Amino acid sequence: MLEVNGLSAGYGSTQVLQDVSLHVAPGESVCLIGANGAGKTTLLRCIAGLLPARAGRISVSGRDVGTASASARLGLGMALVPEGRRVFAPMSVRENLEMGAFRRLWPRRDPAVAADMTMVFDLFPRLWERRSLAAGLLSGGEQQMLAIGRALMSRPRLLLLDEPSMGLAPRVVQEIFATIRRLNTEGISILLAEQNANMALRGTAQGYVLAEGAIVRAAQSSALVNDPLVRTAYLGL
Repeated sequence: MLEVNGLSAGYGSTQVLQDVSLHVAPGESVCLIGANGAGKTTLLRCIAGLLPARAGRISVSGRDVGTASASARLGLGMALVPEGRRVFAPMSVRENLEMGAFRRLWPRRDPAVAADMTMVFDLFPRLWERRSLAAGLLSGGEQQMLAIGRALMSRPRLLLLDEPSMGLAPRVVQEIFATIRRLNTEGISILLAEQNANMALRGTAQGYVLAEGAIVRAAQSSALVNDPLVRTAYLGL
C-alpha cells in the first residue's frame, strides 16, 4: 500500500527527517511513536504531499508519488487527519464533511456522497446530533471525530492520523482508538503517529520508533511493548 524509502525532509536550513524508510501493507495497521519533535508530523506531511521531500521515494500501490500534489495523492486513496484537528470552525459539521468529499462534489456531484455522510453519522452519532452546529463550537473529542469523518468522506484506502489523542480526556481517547481499530478491520490501512505509545502499540500490528528524525526501532507492536528502550523511554516502565 505505502512504501517510504530513504526519505529526508526539513524546513529551510533545518533537516528534520534523515533516511527514513517504512512500509504499510494493504489492510495493515502501523504506528509511529516518538517524543515531541521527533519528526512524526513532518513525516506524515511529506507522505500526504504537504511538504516536499529532499531525498528518497514515496510510493502508493507501487506508484511513485514524489512529485504528485496533495490533491492527487488524495485521489490515489490517501487521506490525512492532521494534528490539532484543523476543522473549519465557522462552517457546520455537515459542511465540514462535504469539504472532505470536495473531489467528488466538483465538477459533478457524486450521489454516493450522501450515503457516505450517513456512514460517518452512523460511526459518530454525536456528529449527527450536531450536524447543523458550527464546528468551532464542538468539544475537542467531537472535533476529532469530525476530522476523522471528514477524511473518510474521500473514501481513503490509507488513513494517516497525526496525534489523534492530543488534548482529549482518557474516555474519549478510548473511543477514538476503538473507532480506528474498527476502520482497520473494515479494510482501511492505518498509519498512526502518536505520543501515547501504550495506546498506539496495543492498537496496531507493526510499529516504528522515530527519534531525532530517524527510525531507531522497527518491529511488531507486541515486540516493541517488551523492548527495553521503548519501555523506558516511551511507556514509563
